[in-house]
Amino acid sequence: MSISIRSPRDFCAGLIFLFFGALAAYIARDYPMGSAVRMGPGYFPYLLGILLALLGVVICIKSLVAHGERIESASLRALLLVLGAIGVFAGTIESAGIVIATALLVGIGAAASPESRLREVVVLIVFMLALAVGLFTYGLGLPFKIFPI
Repeated sequence: MSISIRSPRDFCAGLIFLFFGALAAYIARDYPMGSAVRMGPGYFPYLLGILLALLGVVICIKSLVAHGERIESASLRALLLVLGAIGVFAGTIESAGIVIATALLVGIGAAASPESRLREVVVLIVFMLALAVGLFTYGLGLPFKIFPI
């Protein structure tokens, strides 16, 4: 009896979930756990890591049963643009403020796809700016500068 992977894309996604879930649970095990009623700082990350790892196992098993898509070749340009967008966001959020950092994140990230259209990207930037400022600055009260002033 041989085991064949019928959905390589799902199998790889499951392995990634399994890896990061196990890593999160491993790191969180050093923090105090507490109990379900009085959670310590390690309780939620540990539980979330275990659930993510279990989800990864389920996805890997599903990939052995159900047919799915093959893995396409990755675009190095797209990968670098997405990672660069995250780096630019991290590097500019404190100095430039959440509005400029978010606009740069979405704009650079959108350049990773050849299917991006300027009008859609502008609408997405406006939506994400409203969401980021509304949720993080006003809703959660996080101390982000809105503008670099």
